[in-house]
Amino acid sequence: MFDRRLFRSFDFLLLLTVIAILLMSLVVISSVTMHDLSGDPFFVQRQAMMFGVGFIILLVIVSIDYTIFYRFTPYLYGINLLMLLAVLFLGSSAGGAQRWIELGFFRLQPSEFAKFIIIISLARHMTAREGDFESLFSPIPFFVHVAIPMGLIFMQPDLGTSLVFIVIVFGMLFMAGAKLRHLAFYAIAGAAVGLPLLYTRLQEYQRMRLFIFLNPDSDPLHYGYQLIQSMIAVGSGGVWGKGLFADGTQIQLDFLPEQHTDFIFSALAEQLGFVGAIVLLLLYLILIFRILRIGANAKDTFGMLICFGVASMLVFQVLVNIGMSIGMMPVTGLPLPFMSYGGSSLLMNMMAIGLVLNIGMRRHRLMFGN
Repeated sequence: MFDRRLFRSFDFLLLLTVIAILLMSLVVISSVTMHDLSGDPFFVQRQAMMFGVGFIILLVIVSIDYTIFYRFTPYLYGINLLMLLAVLFLGSSAGGAQRWIELGFFRLQPSEFAKFIIIISLARHMTAREGDFESLFSPIPFFVHVAIPMGLIFMQPDLGTSLVFIVIVFGMLFMAGAKLRHLAFYAIAGAAVGLPLLYTRLQEYQRMRLFIFLNPDSDPLHYGYQLIQSMIAVGSGGVWGKGLFADGTQIQLDFLPEQHTDFIFSALAEQLGFVGAIVLLLLYLILIFRILRIGANAKDTFGMLICFGVASMLVFQVLVNIGMSIGMMPVTGLPLPFMSYGGSSLLMNMMAIGLVLNIGMRRHRLMFGN
């Protein structure tokens, strides 16, 4: 039965920070979809419902000792591969990508849940090999561990999520004790060998995103349109923004595509300005700091690696999403954690935070002996 004394170590600030970001998300989504230009008036209701479902899942995960996940990790990894394979044969398509499985009431995106599962499975794999990271060849089994699901995701195609996997494995390897010079060697060698091969496998629209990143004005009405409109939206917000539910040109006139998903940061910046953007960034800073703090105080290597894996995932997605909104990164389609509309992404992130809170609550196990 759940021991209430565990709440002595519960990180309420982390949970409140997540809730604050989610409330900002609901307000911005409500504002940008108020005119229902897409023909769907229920974005906010669905996101709020997913928030509720995610919160329940978070509480369930918090109530279970996280070490139980260590035992079931091989099964989770196998289920993950089956779901990713199912997408290739049974998945539905949108925007040139086949990433979803239609469940009637819900569009499941297995690549989102794959992030959560790969963090747990890597943490177990690295814990089992603890202390064995001196050799240059030590990281290879972990690259293979990640390469299989990453390859299936790349075939969807989903380059952005594939890059998240790379960041997760490098970040967790560093925290597990792999030498920095060895990781640098693999990063350089991987880039030298993999980038030319990767480029030949990219879809036409993915290649154009890279060209547009270097020169958005080369195709302002087609491939460069999103990026240009996003930068206009961010810049037009000024210091205080044009106001929520106001007549901002890029948002309310629907010049900015995907304003409630990939480019929600641009929508926030136009409506709440520099001040609103800074508030959101500060919330993310608190979020990451609390996760790293829990990881640093975890009672075991397994818990520590899970926390740093979650932190690596969130940091990369925040940097890439905001970077593409202001023209500092290529457009990848990565969602902004807890802000972008999307059920699978929100549920996965709530599961990850639930596991981090779980690890933080159980960092002083000996305190609860009989």
